[in-house]
Amino acid sequence: MNAPTSISRIKTAAVTGFISEAMIKAGVPSPDAAKIAELMLEADLIGADAHGVFRLPQYVQRLKLGSTKAKPNITVNKTAPATALVDGDNGMGHLVVARAAELAVEMARECGVAWVGCVHSNHAGAAGVYAALPLKSDMIGMYSAVANANHMPLAGGAEPLLGTNPFAIAIPAGEEPPVVLDIATSIVSYGTIKNHKLLGKPLHDDWMIDPKTGEAITDPQKSMHALLLPMAGYKGAGLALMLGLLAGTLNGALFGRDCVDFNAEPDKVTNTGQFVLALDPSKFQPLDKFKAEVDRHTRSLRNSKPLPGNEAVRLPGDARAKRRADRLANGLALPVELMTQLDKLASELAIKPLGARA
Repeated sequence: MNAPTSISRIKTAAVTGFISEAMIKAGVPSPDAAKIAELMLEADLIGADAHGVFRLPQYVQRLKLGSTKAKPNITVNKTAPATALVDGDNGMGHLVVARAAELAVEMARECGVAWVGCVHSNHAGAAGVYAALPLKSDMIGMYSAVANANHMPLAGGAEPLLGTNPFAIAIPAGEEPPVVLDIATSIVSYGTIKNHKLLGKPLHDDWMIDPKTGEAITDPQKSMHALLLPMAGYKGAGLALMLGLLAGTLNGALFGRDCVDFNAEPDKVTNTGQFVLALDPSKFQPLDKFKAEVDRHTRSLRNSKPLPGNEAVRLPGDARAKRRADRLANGLALPVELMTQLDKLASELAIKPLGARA
């Protein structure tokens, strides 16, 4: 009989408290630690399980090594009425991108739309978390980033020259859940690969290939030397390229061969690039009318006829909203393997283990 792979659920307050305390122990000021914990928890709440507390040991390691600054001086350069560049001073990406989203919303109130780039940033977790930040101000949000390692080839290529460069877009609704699309440009996110490796689960045979033979790699322990395939073939590779140029090169951040693999080289500065776009729908039509129309369309689409074998059609944001409500109410069910890693981290930092906080 196999050992259980999950434990009883842990309340969200325990998770944020654990993350925040770990960040403080790594030198992060208390208000910043609380903000990071909030954004990391949000990734777990919406189901981006490889981008929440899962990443905490890696973040703490980089903070302790000094490859990520615990106390950055994040600065803003407004380059035009609707554009700006946030210099993260090598701080935690969560803080940098949250500042960019806040600024984008401020400028979009005046201009209707705003584009804010990030330079000297770091890994920030799930893309959908940041695309959704403008939703709080009834705005449409978009987000993309240069991923913190190259795992993907160009179309027909055999070298890892592209990141899984994600893209997310969030559109507000009225009574229905917001429409939120959050995708990696690879067939699955590299966080999914890392999660399979942690749990010892085999990879799907269409996820990764051996760059020397082109054969499928299904052993997660061999993933570090395999190529992660782009979604939809050349379309995914092309989209990753374009997003990398917009989130990286445009901002003066790293892209392509210049990228630093923060998994393999935790002691090196990554100079990660991201961008956030905020768009005010009230500049096009009355906000209530727009949100009511989004509701009408999503209801119509959701009620469309599913294929045989499917219970219902799937809209971006539906599962996310249900998962978030469930996890807020009932807590997170974290795998035993992850809890073991977090217990080790707690011991190293001399803080109360996560399981003991439940």
